[in-house]
Amino acid sequence: MQKQVYLLFCALCLAATVHAQNITAELDTLLRAYYRRGEFNGSVLIARQGKILLEKGYGYSNLTARTLNDGHTRFQIASATKPFTSTLILKLVSLHKLSLDDKLSKFYPDYPKGDSITVENLLSHTSGIYDYTRDGDFMNNEAGKPNTEEMMMALFKDKPLDFSPGTQWSYSNSGYSMLGYIVPRAAGLSYDKAIRKYIFTPLKMDSSGFDFVHLDSTRKAIGYYADSTGAYNQRAPIVDSSVAFAAGAIYSTVEDLYKWHTGLQQYAIVNKTLQDKAYKPFKNNYGYGWIIDSIYGRRMVSHSGAIWGFRSNFARITEDDVCVILLCNIETPAMTNMTRRILAVLYHQPYTIPQLRVPVQVSAAVLAKYAGFYEIKEIPLRIEMKLENGTLVAYPNNGPRSELMAADATHFFLKDDQDYEIGFDLDESGVPKSMQLRNSIGPRTAVRVP
Repeated sequence: MQKQVYLLFCALCLAATVHAQNITAELDTLLRAYYRRGEFNGSVLIARQGKILLEKGYGYSNLTARTLNDGHTRFQIASATKPFTSTLILKLVSLHKLSLDDKLSKFYPDYPKGDSITVENLLSHTSGIYDYTRDGDFMNNEAGKPNTEEMMMALFKDKPLDFSPGTQWSYSNSGYSMLGYIVPRAAGLSYDKAIRKYIFTPLKMDSSGFDFVHLDSTRKAIGYYADSTGAYNQRAPIVDSSVAFAAGAIYSTVEDLYKWHTGLQQYAIVNKTLQDKAYKPFKNNYGYGWIIDSIYGRRMVSHSGAIWGFRSNFARITEDDVCVILLCNIETPAMTNMTRRILAVLYHQPYTIPQLRVPVQVSAAVLAKYAGFYEIKEIPLRIEMKLENGTLVAYPNNGPRSELMAADATHFFLKDDQDYEIGFDLDESGVPKSMQLRNSIGPRTAVRVP
């Protein structure tokens, strides 16, 4: 009888091992497809219930030196910094060094309307503070240079609030910078030293830091943007850490970020009550430094990041101890689609392997009729379509320029995100009346407007 039980146990262990190997191979096939399509170049770590299913690098961390990405490669994680900042603030709350209800005026008495802006407003993007990244001149000409707190605050401090604090939601890097500026006034430590003391050091995140400009390491990834052909081979400048600061200055590795996930799962930094509060949507599916969504009936908490030459996504299904970490040293827009397909693999849901799509030729006369303005009122989003040198180009009012490739005369996909599809609806006379946008989030209709 004991022998039978032992043999059954061995059989179950073997089956589990084979299943894990199959999942790993399936995940690798998916990631390689994105790499071959030119939409991913970086490092990935995917784990479930304490077991790493895939940890691998794809492509070069440095094209000139021909060094490869791997689990130790250091990337800028950009706005995936925000969960660190929010967790630090919650740690200071637990230490009674500040309160979520504290007014900004407590730390900056002369801040305009600072008596109506709370720490919670800053955490949840409901402060109404102008986002300094909207200042194109500054971002194009000054963001790569060191800036002082005073210089940075001058970009937004005296700008009118976008709305009365707490009444609406608007993503504000300035708000997160203010959280970083508050830290030394509340805790007596600079922002970076506080992150090291309360998060990096306890979790042994030894490959993470802030000053990417001066990081001297063979493990440092070089960020790239695309040339006129769409190839990611142009070395991107680096946004100075004093500019990105508490909104986006951290660099890290997939291995360190997995330590971060594990620490959060174990409530090693703040207690369960405070951490769970961060995961509760405040407005617009945003909590305290986390985007809250659902997938396959489970809550997903995540944050993505985008900065010159780099993209990141850090997604977690906390109830199942699932973690997906994607760090990329090209400016790909495909990270959300990749994450959702990875989760489809983990949860045995249907998905497709991305294939390289070949566009067809459509005459300039046909393309020209699609030029004009289209609007999705509920977001709100306004997109201008232009014809440039025989190519249809989309200009959203709050996003990057995107070139469209034709699948046929009325259906298109984005050149740099082939999963993003656009179809035009025509009236009886052949005039466009709306367009259908389809991506990983779902379909949207944009109506043509004057």
